[in-house]
Amino acid sequence: MKFSSQYEKRPPAPPQRTRGSKQPQNKALIIVIVALAVALVCVLTAFLVQHFRQKQQAQGGTFTPEVTDVQPAVPQTDPVTEPQEEAVGDATVHPYKIDMFSTTVTLNVRSAPDANSAKVGMVGQEGPVHVTGHTSNGWYRVEVGGSTGYVADKYLVEAPQLKEKATSPYYVRVNRKQNIVTVYERNEQGEYQKPVKAFVCSVGIDDKTPTGTYVISERYEWRLLSGNVYGQYATRIDGPYLFHSVPYLKQAKDSLEYEEYNKLGEPASLGCIRLAVEDSKWIHDNCPSGTVVTIYDSDEKEPLEKPTPTRIDVNDSRRGWDPKDPDPNNPWK
Repeated sequence: MKFSSQYEKRPPAPPQRTRGSKQPQNKALIIVIVALAVALVCVLTAFLVQHFRQKQQAQGGTFTPEVTDVQPAVPQTDPVTEPQEEAVGDATVHPYKIDMFSTTVTLNVRSAPDANSAKVGMVGQEGPVHVTGHTSNGWYRVEVGGSTGYVADKYLVEAPQLKEKATSPYYVRVNRKQNIVTVYERNEQGEYQKPVKAFVCSVGIDDKTPTGTYVISERYEWRLLSGNVYGQYATRIDGPYLFHSVPYLKQAKDSLEYEEYNKLGEPASLGCIRLAVEDSKWIHDNCPSGTVVTIYDSDEKEPLEKPTPTRIDVNDSRRGWDPKDPDPNNPWK
């Protein structure tokens, strides 16, 4: 074996990296990421500004950047004066201009918004009533024959169909408070002021029959009602509200709910107006689509007497039939 007295020269070992030697590279990477983020935000901002500018232009407007240095608007030299409220007795009248229509054949006009004030005139249903204000206690201020008066707001409605009801032979009114239906026909002047029929009825319990003015539409010989029962000779007043007979358990004239029948003349329904079959059939047969129906509350005496309702002896074998059903097979006949 050959030995040498000289050591073999080797290249020096590379220097050992310390943990802190990566910091310059990390800082450079962070700077690059931040710069890219800033650039991305600028690009997105420019895109959104351009998008909204185009959207404004497409809608016929213009894009206006927000300006913080805006001069205050010059006030108008002739400002518009808001209508002023007025005091009438203990009430306040707010200006309110509109043409409305009376739901009552003859509606009293009072000197003040108070039922005890003097009667100064009367309006009917032949034309619109010119309303000029509404009071805080529920009255309209109206112009009648060049004079000012007041009528209770519950007797006026925004119902242009009242002007069209002359095409129907009848006008039907339901006094919810008294459970009576009164039918009017036109007099010699063409006005619905001639009462011709009165029916005893049952309106909805807990005021579930709505007040207002409506127009009759569909009619049915039998109609399924709430509670899986049926009404005979049903006529639609509005939406779910109908004139119809007292309910039957099925589409059979001998399945009358006789205990419900004995409630005629008092609130009993879920919102519809119940009648004896004879009366519901009359409306079904004689009041065409377009006939106007007004439902209201009043303690005033109606022009025709309220009929006395028929009562059924619940022990009578004929109790399943309406005693006033005109069917020739009715055992009550």
